[in-house]
Amino acid sequence: MVFASGAVPAEQVQTAVELAAAAAARLRLEIRELTAVPAQHEAAELLRRIWHADTADQLINRATLRALQHAGNYVAGAYRDGVLVAAAIAFFGSDHLHSHITGVDPAAQSGGVGYALKQHQRAWCLARGITEVRWTFDPLVRRNAYVNLHKLGGRATAYLPDFYGEMNDGINTGEATDRLYLSWELLSAGAQAAARGDVRDVDLAVLRAAGGAVLLDRGAAQEPRPAAVPLDGRPLLVAVPDDVVALRERDPAAAVAWRLPVREALCAALDAGYRITGMSRDGWYTLEADR
Repeated sequence: MVFASGAVPAEQVQTAVELAAAAAARLRLEIRELTAVPAQHEAAELLRRIWHADTADQLINRATLRALQHAGNYVAGAYRDGVLVAAAIAFFGSDHLHSHITGVDPAAQSGGVGYALKQHQRAWCLARGITEVRWTFDPLVRRNAYVNLHKLGGRATAYLPDFYGEMNDGINTGEATDRLYLSWELLSAGAQAAARGDVRDVDLAVLRAAGGAVLLDRGAAQEPRPAAVPLDGRPLLVAVPDDVVALRERDPAAAVAWRLPVREALCAALDAGYRITGMSRDGWYTLEADR
């Protein structure tokens, strides 16, 4: 499929392919589309294990997965030494690719596997004239926010309260499914720099010196502490837990207690004309007035 925006210049496609191949090679990965039913079932089972779901159908029905791939959508996996360690499934939207689910085996997380798989997805899209990928992610998961906003160069465009409604897939059981909506503009300066490995982190000291105000703080016991801060154009800081995944395992009620304060803080700022500009490595969303 080539979108109405027209074909992407061949040199940009080639660069994306080369960068994706280099990212995979650094990690000894083979990344390929999953066209055979057994490989698709293996991907569904991997995702089930990652999400601690009872069945694969709680995440993606296997027959639907087969149909998505057959219709030309993105169904891919990353292998290391012949073992599937990550999978990604995406389908076409009206003017973009929607990345529905991407998962990395916990034993391979935090090592760049997800980044390499997304670079493969980027090259795949550009070869088809697709210049934007969108997806949702849980705003409480700091590491995902950092990867999406910095390592990939995406842009959070909306806060979606309880987007999926009640889910029973293991990870999301018992929580509202709030999500941030991300736009990954594949030819943007940020995405191109990120594909080259040029990651620019948040400088909290600079933001604080510019009058940055804490809209939601984090207590010593990892509890949320909202603050009454006027939304007067100053940069804003919104905390999330250090590691909400570990907190969910250790104290599920404490993890749930973060949902509403983060929702209220981010939605209030976005409604006041702010935009999310980043996520610090230690768990602070940064927002600046969209002038």
